[in-house]
Amino acid sequence: MQQFAELPLFPLTSQVFPGGRLPLRIFEPRYLRMIKESLQRGHGFAVCMLNEQGNKDDNSHIYPFATRVEVVDFDQLEGGMLGVTVAGLERLQIGPIRSQSDGLRVGSATVLPQWPQLAIKPQQLLVAEQLQRVYEAYQDLAQLYPEPHFDDATWVAQRWLEILPLSGEDKHRLWQLDSPNPTLQLIDSMLKNSNQ
Repeated sequence: MQQFAELPLFPLTSQVFPGGRLPLRIFEPRYLRMIKESLQRGHGFAVCMLNEQGNKDDNSHIYPFATRVEVVDFDQLEGGMLGVTVAGLERLQIGPIRSQSDGLRVGSATVLPQWPQLAIKPQQLLVAEQLQRVYEAYQDLAQLYPEPHFDDATWVAQRWLEILPLSGEDKHRLWQLDSPNPTLQLIDSMLKNSNQ
């Protein structure tokens, strides 16, 4: 498995998964440096989920599963902020984390096997169709995906995980599994319950 000796970490309450895209507003100097260096080195950085029960002092506030991302678009915003759009590349397991002098956290990272590409099954059609409706209703979201893959169960599961109001703990639990099926089953159950 591929390993990165040290990858910059960007902890967020939101998350992006492989195949996903996420717009970010960057203004802190440590994260501006992270963007600059990740573009120079070509390795990207890791978007990590925040653990609300963790502690910043020992970095346990960052869950150990993350997504390596790359910058695919950027724009200078008002107020000195940098707007970037990142694309999710692959699943990572983050090893020991340390803080640099400016507060940027870095950690060793191991690339994990990706969820397999799977065709949507008949019993999963509701999940795919409802995601398509969400995209039709929210054009800002749809514009991130000019070529959506509503026939790919893994793509559908990962896009739902990005937008569902689940806790970081629940997303992290689902993300560390080896298959999208538990995620799809949960979403299917949530959709059916909401329609009752």
